[in-house]
Amino acid sequence: MLKKKVEDICNRQIEREGYSSNLYLAMASWAETNGLSGVAGWLYAQADEERVHFLKFIKYINERGGKAVIPALKQPGTDYKGVEELFKEVLKHEEFITASINEIVGLTLEEKDFNTHNFLQWFVTEQVEEEASVRAILDKVKLVGKNNMYQFDRDILTLRTPAGGGTVTT
Repeated sequence: MLKKKVEDICNRQIEREGYSSNLYLAMASWAETNGLSGVAGWLYAQADEERVHFLKFIKYINERGGKAVIPALKQPGTDYKGVEELFKEVLKHEEFITASINEIVGLTLEEKDFNTHNFLQWFVTEQVEEEASVRAILDKVKLVGKNNMYQFDRDILTLRTPAGGGTVTT
């Protein structure tokens, strides 16, 4: 059985993971309508991955005797000045999610909820990978500059595969 504090903070994470999926969908739509099909494909894959995270929290809360709450989600922004700005926003958001996961981990230790602590270790590892992936993309964006987006857009799907392996396709 989940303690109320842990259930509440995990429900908060459901909202954050759902928002993450919507944020990346909005970013993918922006990229797609700006001729960046590779960037859009990468972001669509990220949106799908965030939805999986969303579902993992829902199922975990319910399995542990809590009640998962499906929240309304605020609308993400829809316009970006360019690819570098967009990926800076992705990194900022992933750092926010990392801090959120770490906060939950801290609470599980305080509450001696070792089951939830164990469940969260997958997310801790995932966030290290997420941040590293986006930093690598930002490094590539800086290398190619604003006038060489064609090749970057074509190659971005080779920079990272989604969780669980496989190839990202659009």
